Amino acid sequence: MFLKRVAVLFLGLACTCSSLASAQAWPDRPVKFVVPFPAGSATDIPARLVAEQLSRIWGQSVIVENRPGAAGALGAAEVARAAPDGYTLFFPSGSVMTTNQHIYPKLTYDPDKDFVPVTTVVAGPQVLVVPSDSPYRSVADMVAAAREAPGKLTFGHAGVGSQSHLAAENFVSAAGIDAVAVAYKGDPPALVDLAGGVVDFCVANLAAAISQIRGGRVRALAVTSAAQISQLPGVPPIADTLPGFESRGWFGIVAPAGTPDAVVRKVSVSVRQALADAGIREKLAGLGVEPVGDTPEAMGEMMARESARVARIVSERHLAVR
Repeated sequence: MFLKRVAVLFLGLACTCSSLASAQAWPDRPVKFVVPFPAGSATDIPARLVAEQLSRIWGQSVIVENRPGAAGALGAAEVARAAPDGYTLFFPSGSVMTTNQHIYPKLTYDPDKDFVPVTTVVAGPQVLVVPSDSPYRSVADMVAAAREAPGKLTFGHAGVGSQSHLAAENFVSAAGIDAVAVAYKGDPPALVDLAGGVVDFCVANLAAAISQIRGGRVRALAVTSAAQISQLPGVPPIADTLPGFESRGWFGIVAPAGTPDAVVRKVSVSVRQALADAGIREKLAGLGVEPVGDTPEAMGEMMARESARVARIVSERHLAVR
């Protein structure tokens, strides 16, 4: 019996050493980030910044591949089927991992079973924006108009179940108004139509909207953070008008289930190293997002909390697709 236990112990040590050696050698070829939204989207921009930095750290190319469609499900399903070797990683927005399962009855992936958390890369608020020539100069103006004409206002969002969709539905609910949702394939096309006056407002991720705001094509009425942010001085929080309102979006990295733990942790540590770079922090700040770089465990706990919160919003707003 003693010899058997010793043999099992040595076998376990051998497997651990093999896993560590594998992680040390990884990556020995290019790594791919699959982003489930279009190039230039709020998810895509930080993915490319981090990929560039990781390429330097690892000495291997980190390629960003955009696979938009089906509210992120197209890209998610692709990565779920990928070999769990760390060479294909998923860079989703929070909605793909914590919202879609509550809205779509038939997903082609299971966020809980098909993936393991790696790290939350960045997080930041959304911004309530209107066309530059909109008659609404404040949140109070827009809410008053919506209450006078229920169902008249329209809002664009990045797709059913997206972070910008949930943020807008949360705003509509908090304001006690009735507005018509218009779905797009990502924040960029929604913002283009907003600038053209096709829809009345968006609650877009700041990373996607900030260039449009600075270019004068759309106007920021308020941010979804609890306080003002440095990127948009003078723009008040929605909470000034609707006390207690707060919303944020996040983007991170998950890996196919079965990816070696040592590789998962190496990616997580490397991302934290990348986010410590002063240059990338400055660029992220310009986009209105903050670096996070948490552990796989912390990311998993955060996603579980958010999934429960989203389930409540989806139920209250009757957002599930039948």
